[in-house]
Amino acid sequence: MDASCGIVGFKYDCLLFDMDDTLYPLSSGLNLACRKNIEEYMLKHLHMEESEVPKICLDFYKEYGTTMAGLKAFGYEFDNDEFHAYVHGTLPYWKLKPDPVLRNLLLSMPQRKIIFTNADEAHAHQVLNRLGLIECFDSVICFETLNPPDHTDNPVLAWGNSLNKEGCNQVESGCFNKTQILCKPSVEAIEAAIQIANVDPRKTLFFDDSARNIASGKAAGLNTVIVGRSDLVPGADHALNSIHNIKEALPEIWEAEGDQQQMIQSQAVETMVLA
Repeated sequence: MDASCGIVGFKYDCLLFDMDDTLYPLSSGLNLACRKNIEEYMLKHLHMEESEVPKICLDFYKEYGTTMAGLKAFGYEFDNDEFHAYVHGTLPYWKLKPDPVLRNLLLSMPQRKIIFTNADEAHAHQVLNRLGLIECFDSVICFETLNPPDHTDNPVLAWGNSLNKEGCNQVESGCFNKTQILCKPSVEAIEAAIQIANVDPRKTLFFDDSARNIASGKAAGLNTVIVGRSDLVPGADHALNSIHNIKEALPEIWEAEGDQQQMIQSQAVETMVLA
């Protein structure tokens, strides 16, 4: 499907999904294991004081979106690929099981579906493969997309069906600062993702479990859904206690706008009759 072409008659052209703790529950334990590995890397490879590591790890995460981004911003030098390999190398991926219910829901959606994660491509592939969801998404916007290696300035969508190295839209070079990490919840990162994916934010629905990411997504012009809670947060248009509740909460994803109008008119007639 051409990225620039909308889906005629539908409210949304594209669905933009965060991955970790959005497509699977926080209770899986991957988040906790990942933090443990990050702290271990900081201690063993960056030689930071053991007593300070947990606080610095959390503070950087809160301030910069990822601990890695905070470390880079403070001048710590390390190889990005080595960091990701260490942090994700021993994660208990076996805890993630195929999710046929979510798979069927995703495959039934007529819109383009794109993953937007701060994680690296290898981790994204591992998670989506374990969940049985790789074929459900057109493309993946990941760490390497927003932070291309030094040998290339061309951000690309990972294993995209609609975009590739030759055909993807490049973000203006000013979006990339080689000394810093571009990632959510930076509005700049979200705007870069919108440009790379070549989507209209007004016709795009963004799903994320982070309240900060949701606020930034709204600031970038996206329609937003907070996942993992039933109450709205600042910037959220919708709330999903679980991603599995998506069809009940957001039927407009499947309904053409003409169908929605007909339903509204039908409900109005029924109300008049009942009255």
